[in-house]
Amino acid sequence: MSKYCFGVDVGGTTIKMGLFTVEGDLLEKWEIPTRTEDQGSHIFDDIADAIKKKIADKSLSKEDILGIGVGVPGPVDVNGTVFQAVNLGWGNVNLPKELSERTGLPVKAGNDANVAALGEQWKGGGQGYDDMVLVTLGTGVGGGIIVNGKMLVGAGGAGGEIGHIHMNDEETEACGCGNFGCLEQYASATGIVRLAKEKLESTDTESILRSQPLSAKSTWDAVKAGDALAKEVAEEFGFYLGKGLATIADICNPEIFVIGGGVSKAGDILIPYVQKYYKKYVFHASASAIFTLAVLENDAGIYGAAKLLLE
Repeated sequence: MSKYCFGVDVGGTTIKMGLFTVEGDLLEKWEIPTRTEDQGSHIFDDIADAIKKKIADKSLSKEDILGIGVGVPGPVDVNGTVFQAVNLGWGNVNLPKELSERTGLPVKAGNDANVAALGEQWKGGGQGYDDMVLVTLGTGVGGGIIVNGKMLVGAGGAGGEIGHIHMNDEETEACGCGNFGCLEQYASATGIVRLAKEKLESTDTESILRSQPLSAKSTWDAVKAGDALAKEVAEEFGFYLGKGLATIADICNPEIFVIGGGVSKAGDILIPYVQKYYKKYVFHASASAIFTLAVLENDAGIYGAAKLLLE
């Protein structure tokens, strides 16, 4: 009977790895650099070598290991085929095949944001709920949707691209995806800075934001300090994110929204701004959804990757 499994979260800079029991206890975690040169051809060998070394160090046998779960930044279909992981230099690759050949272990793979959602649903902020949406507010807006305990993957592995819901027909600046008016342009860390900058330039209202470098953190700190202009920025942020999440809820009717990413470090103060507009725009049957903060932080990916194997 297998007792352990590995969770791997492949990022553009580092690869996070964890050794878990099949019950979900994290026994050890570590990371290795992501070598993206040569079209990312070294990544499979590096992951395989790190796992084989850990198995040897722990005096485990392959029979003790259920397998390896992997989250990667890019669309991944239900078979584990990765379509254009640009940050890694990959074209289309069958990740389970490549990694299984190198380790002799079963491998499952998923998109990193979807996998992180699975992690939060399993052992994090969404624990105990089978229908959950994870929203990650970082440099961009990502997320994952869990329906009846399963990741919503989509036909081409691009399900749950929350950040690219269209929000604003009047937008003149392009999103990183090439479209205009995406949620990411207003609710991400960079989006919050953009909203604050526009607000500061459009009014002479006094604000502590005028005397310090602008960041998402400084904006939320100013909200906490009662700064009137910062509160206006928070309202605008809440309008876009609340309305965007209402759109998602009208489709998948989640029990809970879990908010993670760097912006979530502002804490519970951001939730009422989002809930206010969520409740304004959502269909009544989804109005009672719970809002909470993510708890696994950077470990959500390895937890979710491990959970892939237990599906």
